[in-house]
Amino acid sequence: MPQPKLFALLLQKASQDEYVLDKLLADAGAPLEIFGFHAQQAAEKYLKALFAAEGKTYPMTHRLAELIDLAKEQGIQIPEHFDEVRVLTPFAVEFRYDVFPLESEEPLDKTAVRKLLKEIRTWVESRA
Repeated sequence: MPQPKLFALLLQKASQDEYVLDKLLADAGAPLEIFGFHAQQAAEKYLKALFAAEGKTYPMTHRLAELIDLAKEQGIQIPEHFDEVRVLTPFAVEFRYDVFPLESEEPLDKTAVRKLLKEIRTWVESRA
């Protein structure tokens, strides 16, 4: 059974992370780890809101791949390009307490991430 209150709460909390993302995106000197953290948090909350809209349970995890895979296993058809948010998972914990390894990782395209999160939000909101 759908959980509209939880759905609304998760959307509200994800919107707060998006607010921070917009501020960070406008600041060229903002730390990438902080941007990545809020991007990961928004994606996580949107995915969990999707489960709430569908009346399905989800694990208490920060691993976006796990949430995406579980949604697909439960028959939720997620657009393929949303899989790109999987790269944000290390920002949930790992890169908050360690330095983002700029030399060994592909740089994070903050503008593309922001655009993708807007698409995910719109899609998740349409599921309610």
